[in-house]
Amino acid sequence: MRDFVVVGHIAKTTPDFSLEDLPGTSGRIDVLCRCVNSAFMLSHGIRRDVRCHLILMGGPETKIIRFDGSRLRHLNPDERSTAALMKKALSIDASPSWRESTPGIYIRKGDLRSLIESLREEGQRLYYLREDGAPLSGTISEGAFILGDHTGMREEEEHLLESMGAEIVSIGPLSLHADHCIVIINWMCDNAARSR
Repeated sequence: MRDFVVVGHIAKTTPDFSLEDLPGTSGRIDVLCRCVNSAFMLSHGIRRDVRCHLILMGGPETKIIRFDGSRLRHLNPDERSTAALMKKALSIDASPSWRESTPGIYIRKGDLRSLIESLREEGQRLYYLREDGAPLSGTISEGAFILGDHTGMREEEEHLLESMGAEIVSIGPLSLHADHCIVIINWMCDNAARSR
């Protein structure tokens, strides 16, 4: 299983945003929608061996939305329809346990620490993407890849990730958009899996 974790520092945790103006009303959920699409979209289908976790921090309580490719339905390649799926998830009363809103889309209360702890319990190796990290090995085919949104990661989040054993890795020296990083990581992992 391949996991992507994207931290949305200002992404709204309530469904009261406009699908007609995602950048202006949602706390940049449009950025997270692009990450979801990059994680799953293939030419004629979606990846079934991928999960994408979005940590939404732009509200009184931090929430996590998880897209699980093994059960995912109704995902289309446009940001608006992905945001509509997120809006539906956010309309559910979130609890500390996962609740399914539509097939393959789940929501719960939680933060970066709780999500990383659960991924570690599953045995996932943690990779934090940062420009100055060690070059990401071309032999990696799975793991949990953690990225910041358009604002980057906060210092306390970086300390948390390091304390929890995340390896700091890079796919190049330039700052790329998170959704572009996800496409590159998928490509690298696909090639590594094929060569085995």
